[in-house]
Amino acid sequence: MRELRVTILRFDPKKDPAPHAETYAVNVSEGARVLHVLHAIHDEIDPTLSYRYCCGSGQCGSCAVRVNGEPVLACMKEATDGITIAPLNLPVKKDLVVDLLPKIAAIASLVPSGEADARLPTKAQIDEIKPLRDCIECLACVSVCPAMTVTEFLGPTAMRQEMRLALDPRDTGTRVPDAVRDGLFTCTSCQACYLACPKKIKIPAKAIEKLRALANRQGLTLPRHQEVAALIEKTGRSVPQTSESLLEKVSEVIEPYGPVKGTIGFFVGCMYNLRQQQSALDALEVLKRNGIRVIIPKEQICCGSPLIRTGQLSYVDTLRKRNIDTFQSRGIVTVMTMCAGCGSTLKHDYVTPFKVMDINEVLVQYGIEPPARLPIRATYHDPCHLMRGQGVKDEPRQLIRQAVDLIEMPAICCGSGGGVKSGLPDEAAALGEKRREEIRKTGAEIVITSCPFCEFHIASHSDKPVKNIMTVLLEGYREKDRLAGKKNE
Repeated sequence: MRELRVTILRFDPKKDPAPHAETYAVNVSEGARVLHVLHAIHDEIDPTLSYRYCCGSGQCGSCAVRVNGEPVLACMKEATDGITIAPLNLPVKKDLVVDLLPKIAAIASLVPSGEADARLPTKAQIDEIKPLRDCIECLACVSVCPAMTVTEFLGPTAMRQEMRLALDPRDTGTRVPDAVRDGLFTCTSCQACYLACPKKIKIPAKAIEKLRALANRQGLTLPRHQEVAALIEKTGRSVPQTSESLLEKVSEVIEPYGPVKGTIGFFVGCMYNLRQQQSALDALEVLKRNGIRVIIPKEQICCGSPLIRTGQLSYVDTLRKRNIDTFQSRGIVTVMTMCAGCGSTLKHDYVTPFKVMDINEVLVQYGIEPPARLPIRATYHDPCHLMRGQGVKDEPRQLIRQAVDLIEMPAICCGSGGGVKSGLPDEAAALGEKRREEIRKTGAEIVITSCPFCEFHIASHSDKPVKNIMTVLLEGYREKDRLAGKKNE
C-alpha cells in the first residue's frame, strides 16, 4: 500500500456558488488506477463524492474525467501522487459527474431502408468502418474541441458517427448535408480530439476530412475554399504572390559559415515563401551558424495541406509527385520543414523516399551553439500541427529556454488551421481572442511560436510581439556577437 495525496474539483450546482478544490490523503495499492482512488475516497473518507463508473475495464466510457487537465478514463489511468482530478469540460451535474445526454442524443442513428433486400456492407466497407466504430461515447473528444466553444458545432463524436453511417450501405440518411449543417467545416484539424480519445480514433483524418471530400463531390465545399483550390491549381501556391518570393531571393544551395555538420533539403511552404519571409530568412541564418548546409529546390510547390484539410483532393496527387520528384532528384535524404502544417502533411499524407523533420528536430539533433540570454519573459504557443500532428513538443522548448525565460500557457488552438481562417473567419477570430486571453494571463512580453499560420493569426489577436523561434535564436546570436565585440574593444 502507498499513500497518495490527490486534489478533486468539487461542485454541486444546487448549493455551491463555484467549483472548489478539496485535497485528500488516501492509501491504495501499488499500481492503483484513478478509479480506485475515487472508490477509496468515497468509501473511507467522503461518501458525498459523486463520480461515474460502470465496467471498470475501459469499455463503457462512464468514468471519463480530467487528470492534470487531460481527459482520461479513470479506470485505465494510473494514479500518482499530487494529481488533480476534475470533471470533463462539460456542464457539471455534481462533482465529477457531467451531463452527457444532450451530446449523446445528438449522435445520429442508422436510418434503415425498410426493405428486406437492403444491401449488407461488403468486406471493403466493413474495413473502412472499423476505424470509426470503436467509440465508447465517453465524450472526451467533445470536452476538448475548440470549435465547440465558439460555434454551434455538434462535435467530433457526431462527425465520426456521420462518417460511419455514410459508409454503411444499409443507411438511407442524408449524412453529408447533415454534417455540413452541423458544422463540418468548423473543425480546425487541431487533433485534440484524437489525442483525447481513449480508443485513439483518428477523427480528423478518418471522419472530418473524408466527410469534407464527400461534401466536395456533392458541391458543398465552402466558396472561399474553392478559391484557394483554384489558386493552387493555377499558381502552385495557396496564397497570391504580391512581391518577390523567398525562392527567388535565395540561392539553391546555402553553405554554413563553418564546417558542415549536415545537409538538409528545405521545404519552404507557401506562407514562408510569400508572406512570413523574414522568419525563414532568420532560420537560414541560424542554420548557417550551426553548420548545416541547406538545399532549397526552386521547383517545389504547395504541399497540398489546404486541399487535403478541406476535402478537395483531385489535384493533390499532382502536388505530391512534383514535390517528391523535386527533392528526390537531388539525392536529398532529409527534408526539413518550418511550417507545422507542411511538416504534418509530408509526414502523414505523403509516402516519401526521404526523412521529413521539423526544423526544431533538426537543430536539437545536430546541437546548436548557445545564444546569449535575452532579458525577455516569453510564452510559447504550441502549433497544433506541430505538437499534436507531429509530436514535436519538447524540442522547441529546449531551444527557447537557451535564449529566454519561458512561461508556459495552455496548449489550445489559435483558430488558424483546417481552412477555418479562410472559410469561417469569425470562428477563427473568436478562437484567436481566446488565445489572446491566455497570453495576457502569462504576463509575458513576447509570444514565440513555430508555424507561419500561427504567427500571422496570433499577431492580429495579441498586443504582444509574435516571433518565430528562429528569430529569437538569431537575436540571441546577435546579442552574443555584440557582447563579444564590446569585450574586444
